[in-house]
Amino acid sequence: MGGNRAVVYSKPGIVEVRNTDYPELVLKDGPGVNPLNVGRKCEHGVILKVITTNICGSDQHMVRGRTTAPSGLILGHEITGEVIEVGRDVEFIKKGDLVSVPFNIACGRCRSCKERNTNVCLNVNPDRPGSAYGYVDMGGWVGGQSEYVMVPYADFQLLKFPDKEKAMEKILDLTMLSDIFPTGYHGAVSAGVRPGSTVYVAGAGPVGLAAAHSAQLLGAAVVIVGDLNAERLAQARSFGCETVNLREHPNLSEQIDQILGVPEVDCAIDCVGFEASGHGKDHGEAPATVLNSIMEITRAGGRLGIPGLYVTGDPGAVDEDSKVGTLKIRIGLGWAKSHTLVTGQTPVMQYNRDLMMAILSGRAQIAKAVNATLISLDAAPQAYQDFDRGVSRKFVIDPHGLVK
Repeated sequence: MGGNRAVVYSKPGIVEVRNTDYPELVLKDGPGVNPLNVGRKCEHGVILKVITTNICGSDQHMVRGRTTAPSGLILGHEITGEVIEVGRDVEFIKKGDLVSVPFNIACGRCRSCKERNTNVCLNVNPDRPGSAYGYVDMGGWVGGQSEYVMVPYADFQLLKFPDKEKAMEKILDLTMLSDIFPTGYHGAVSAGVRPGSTVYVAGAGPVGLAAAHSAQLLGAAVVIVGDLNAERLAQARSFGCETVNLREHPNLSEQIDQILGVPEVDCAIDCVGFEASGHGKDHGEAPATVLNSIMEITRAGGRLGIPGLYVTGDPGAVDEDSKVGTLKIRIGLGWAKSHTLVTGQTPVMQYNRDLMMAILSGRAQIAKAVNATLISLDAAPQAYQDFDRGVSRKFVIDPHGLVK
């Protein structure tokens, strides 16, 4: 077989498209691959021809130099593809199947997987529970912002689309099933959104917009989205959300009071994570801002969904505590208000099939909500720069030019 091309993290602020090895059903040594995973045979896996693969805000943390990601790491954990090779031990997935790949890598055999906690699989990352493609400290599984990629544990993990032709007609929606749609939905479910809820979503990036759309699908009465970026807030308003510009109006509870008539919501979702900024025009980075603000404005007994990424290592943090993920959280406030907090990677497989059906039936319009924007593989470096500047787009890479 021929070669491969992939989007590679080069150094802080720089990604490149490089020629790389065509994947095989074995995890080989390379940038970011855990030494204990080198040589791992994957006859339970498949090779995919990548149809779409998306740029994620989580990728940006690495590209900004805010993690310990090594130079040469192949990026990409949001993957949709066509099966072109199957391993000896694959029984149910077939060549030609069009599939969505959950960004969590999960074996299907361990206690966590059997309890549907595929976000913390015990067998795929030698360092700690949980893994993902193309991500630092996640076991070193090669990323999928590429022409071809290997996916292990295919029978367990892959979500097959029932009709390839119909799936390609909605591929810009279905590509969101690998991560941000289930992640946003998990944030809303974790926050306890139900019919009639008032919901605050912190962050109007793609995950925040996905969480807002998910809250609407779950029947929320009012969804309020807060951000510092006017363009992203305009995108939230485009599908019926109320918005708060926290650069212009830093007092969040006052703004919620103006919208709802009370200064609190039933539940809140943190879709920002550890690179949060303080509210107002002159405030810089303040990583505990969102967590503290959502405790302040969520009613007593309410729930907080926290799909926003927090890390144990951040070399670019504003202080020594933050560099190891220690933040100044007002846990006493959360305790006093009897809040429930749900954190961590999203267990994608708990949601992706239902969300697929919502897309195929026309109930969910996630591509419209996140402003899905199709680009070529060669356009990825510029898209990373544009995304870092805050454009309100979800960039979808089409490596082979197959999407109409």
